Formats: sequence, structure tokens, C-alpha cells
Amino acid sequence: MAQAGSRPGGTTGPVDAPGRARLGGGVIATLVGAGLLVVFVVQNRNDVRFDFLLWGFTWPLWLFTLVSAAVGAVLWIGLGVLRRHRRRVARREDRREDRAG
Repeated sequence: MAQAGSRPGGTTGPVDAPGRARLGGGVIATLVGAGLLVVFVVQNRNDVRFDFLLWGFTWPLWLFTLVSAAVGAVLWIGLGVLRRHRRRVARREDRREDRAG
């Protein structure tokens, strides 16, 4: 006897109507994020002038914000990788010391 909600092949879960595709959480999050990004770009189209030492340039505010966020994310991830690497090296050294002595 088949249980309610069982699918052919032995997997369980919600029963889909035949011929209907469901959107997953990742797809929904991507669509929401893309929509928010479009709203952000439309609302921040002003040009901003930057002067740094001898350089001066003009960028749209949305581009400056996205580039700053991307650089910050890369630095954050890079620092995390360095931290994990240092901890891994320290653990290896501790293991070697424990085995030797």
C-alpha cells in the first residue's frame, strides 16, 4: 500500500501536480536579489567625482558601491582563508610535537 506523499522510486516529499515545475529556494532568492539590484541601480544613477592623490575620475554611484562591496568581499574571504591556513599549520605543528614528545 502506498503512503500519501510517496513518489515512484521510494522518495518522499510533496506531491507535484503532473506537468508543473516548482521553483526552488535558490531560484527564488536569485530572482529577488536580481530585482533588488535593478531597483538599486535605477535609484543610484548619479555620477560621483572621486579625487585620490593625483588621480581624479567620475563613476556612477551604483558602480562605485558595487565595486566597493566586491573588493570588501574579496578581502573578507581572503583574510578568512589566511586565518584558516594559519590555524591548520598550527594544528599540524601541535600534532607533530605531540607525536615526538
